[in-house]
Amino acid sequence: MPLTATLPKTNEHGFYEMRMESIGGLGANVAGKIFAEAGVLGMGFNGVNFSSYGAEKKGTPVKTFVRFCDPRQHIRIAAPVEFPHMLIVFHENLLATGKALTHGMAHDTTVIVNSKHPVDKVREVVGMCGGGLGVVDAIGIAVDEGSRPNTVLLGAMTKASGFMDPEAVRRAISHNLAKYPRMLPGNLKAFDRGFQELELTEYACSIKHPPEPPPRFVSPLGYENAPMGGAITNPGNTMLRDLTPSRTGYIPQFFPEDCINDGHCEYTCPDYCFTFEKGIDRKGKEGMINLGIDYRYCKGCLRCVQACPTEALRKAVEDEDYVREHTVPQLGRKEW
Repeated sequence: MPLTATLPKTNEHGFYEMRMESIGGLGANVAGKIFAEAGVLGMGFNGVNFSSYGAEKKGTPVKTFVRFCDPRQHIRIAAPVEFPHMLIVFHENLLATGKALTHGMAHDTTVIVNSKHPVDKVREVVGMCGGGLGVVDAIGIAVDEGSRPNTVLLGAMTKASGFMDPEAVRRAISHNLAKYPRMLPGNLKAFDRGFQELELTEYACSIKHPPEPPPRFVSPLGYENAPMGGAITNPGNTMLRDLTPSRTGYIPQFFPEDCINDGHCEYTCPDYCFTFEKGIDRKGKEGMINLGIDYRYCKGCLRCVQACPTEALRKAVEDEDYVREHTVPQLGRKEW
């Protein structure tokens, strides 16, 4: 189809590039596919998208990349986007992982963050000098509309880009959700709200500086010092991994007065969020007592709510203050 818009800027290779930083479960991979489809099939650009992720488990890191260029230009590159024109952070808690998340950010990069905090506060966490910063409460809107955060962020990305046609993106959403007709109205409304409610601020940088070079992983092991037989001396685990960015707006709330300490919640929890210790139950018997939830490890799957026979665990909309006040730390770690 004929080209219906022009790219506002490109790099030395002629590409407008985007990078989405997310975790499994928030829909970044699907968002990249929809955005690329809208740009290529709906607007006439040449483009490509792909994602990088590991075990495909909810809560693991996901990076999604999109490139657009003139339709007459060939795309012969499939490398990750290192210096994005637009950087989208699917959950504000991911910013706590440090500069690796925002590497390649320049003084004119547009950054969009899923957050309900004021834009100036988010700017401090992001560490921006200049560029555009957009903030939208994608999880809150998704809860209201019965959608996923990715369609809200698609609306924000469309508005922040300055060149994407909202109708082209809406058509791409409709095409990708055609087999889920009940979900379509809520997701389209979530897209519209993301477009309308994005708070976008431009900051002027007083110092022109090149973007930081992307980090390169260098293995500490080589042919001279590798363990005998290639043994893994420090296997990875998820025991201390913070899973809070995995939540999509809901948490289990614990009501100890209704708990019978049957352990169904612990059996069904995939990440061992519950804190138990020896004690005396309400019948005067010694046993393991459920003290509550360590919300750092809770990804909001709500399996415990389904398993609880006494409704001592109930589904609730996530609230930062409640989580901070009611978390019960495990492993003797008292900090939050």
